[in-house]
Amino acid sequence: MGGDFAPEVAVKGAVMAYKQLNTGCVVSDCRIVLYGDEERIRQLLDFEGCPQEAFDIVNTTEVIEMGDHPVRAFQQKQDSSIAVGFRQLAEGKIDGFASAGSTGAMMVGSTQIIRVIERVIRPTISTAIPTTTGQPVVILDVGLNVDCKPDILEQYALIGSIYAESVLGIANPRVALLNIGSESSKGNMLTKTTYELLQVGSETGRYNFVGNIEASHIFTSECADVVVCDGFVGNSVLKLAEGLYSITAQMGLTNEFWEGLNYEHTGGTPILGINAPVIIGHGKSTAKAIKNMILSTAAAIRANIVERLQEAFR
Repeated sequence: MGGDFAPEVAVKGAVMAYKQLNTGCVVSDCRIVLYGDEERIRQLLDFEGCPQEAFDIVNTTEVIEMGDHPVRAFQQKQDSSIAVGFRQLAEGKIDGFASAGSTGAMMVGSTQIIRVIERVIRPTISTAIPTTTGQPVVILDVGLNVDCKPDILEQYALIGSIYAESVLGIANPRVALLNIGSESSKGNMLTKTTYELLQVGSETGRYNFVGNIEASHIFTSECADVVVCDGFVGNSVLKLAEGLYSITAQMGLTNEFWEGLNYEHTGGTPILGINAPVIIGHGKSTAKAIKNMILSTAAAIRANIVERLQEAFR
């Protein structure tokens, strides 16, 4: 029920994901669960020509609106689709949860119901961005923590490395620190101190730290597979990329690289560092974005990313 165009777009995207997961004679082991107004969901499934038995439907009677205060709404609207979804995730009734609804409410559920993995200082949100070589680069954080201390960024290196290896299949991923120069002496106090911590972490085998990286090299993947930065910087990079995509689309310019910057292909950003797979989608998500958000959630579940992070922080 979350998102600017819910529930129509959410149901259509779920149907698209179902069809992709069950193509031809291949039947997926995934089962998609829809939370919301059951009567309306069934009407939309009929409209899409999709059998209702293809989904599990959990009826909910409340909706956390985008303008609601996240904490109060989560506490007061216990029968909202987001609140019920998180409860069932915590109870093990589902294996992963995704929504294009209120980001604030999704974070409340992630930290208060699912909770942060022990020893993780702060969870992070990341995204995989395209490059000219075709190999995506993971960047984190992209907006959750705008003020970070060096020890938080050091943990992001480990989290990002595990994500790149587990979900993207990159062996021994190269981890770089986003900075204003490649030299170790460049940057502010935050990046200089973080650089030293990352060197120690690399020497002890926690991850493969390759040094500083400038923003001009992010989209080539020639220098790094994982880029670490605080949420202020990461979000700025992400919004710049999205803006460039919009400009090129308006100009009628298109190729595989530019199209890769379209957020619809990713669908959402995973919250890493919590005890279950959770993915947050854009409020403006289209059906295509919803489809890819669901597929990304399935990929995170199959990759056992949560279990690998829990093991790494023991």
